[in-house]
Amino acid sequence: MSNIIECRSVSFSYNEGNNKTEVLKNLNFEIKSGETTAIIGQSGCGKSTLLNLMAGLDTPTEGVMLIDNTNISKISETDRTDLRAKNLGFVYQFHHLLNDFPAIYNVALPLLIMGSDKNKALLKSKKILTKVGLENRLNHKPSELSGGERQRVAIARAMITEPACLLADEPTGNLDAANAAEVLELIIELNKNKTTALLIVTHDLSIANKMGRKLTLSNSEIHET
Repeated sequence: MSNIIECRSVSFSYNEGNNKTEVLKNLNFEIKSGETTAIIGQSGCGKSTLLNLMAGLDTPTEGVMLIDNTNISKISETDRTDLRAKNLGFVYQFHHLLNDFPAIYNVALPLLIMGSDKNKALLKSKKILTKVGLENRLNHKPSELSGGERQRVAIARAMITEPACLLADEPTGNLDAANAAEVLELIIELNKNKTTALLIVTHDLSIANKMGRKLTLSNSEIHET
């Protein structure tokens, strides 16, 4: 299996006055095509910082972060944006949907931004929303959807480009237990039968235990568990 994301001796720190804060130190791991991985860690341990580095939203203080074998520190912001759009999908704790647009347009948006034909993008959006059980909510705006439904729309939006890797940051953290269980199973089900890698960042062991591989982030370092 090929590496979608590769982290080579990555460290990240920042300075506040004369004080240096080391967030991540000498991290080495890779995310391979088709595998499911959890990164576990307590709040404040640097999980979101690591996710931003993996997505090319931040650059390492030291080391190399590769997306699709490309060193993201060595390319322009425009090229980084294109690389991210072609290879990565994102699901966050909060859905980040556009409130003025119905579900079908929210999901089609990544394709439209990439220049896809509008009718084809909307047809694909309808198909994936049907797959996540929202075929009767296509024209509902986020304010007209439940929390679980909004997160399903966010998942559909992340998957519509058929990304090489889906990055999910506490994707069920804002849901009640029943909806959280349904959303997690949906993410796992959508990941099946695809070469898409799935990476979930969480502090919840019950979620991590459903993944094929677990990495623990603690004291600025990462270890396979």
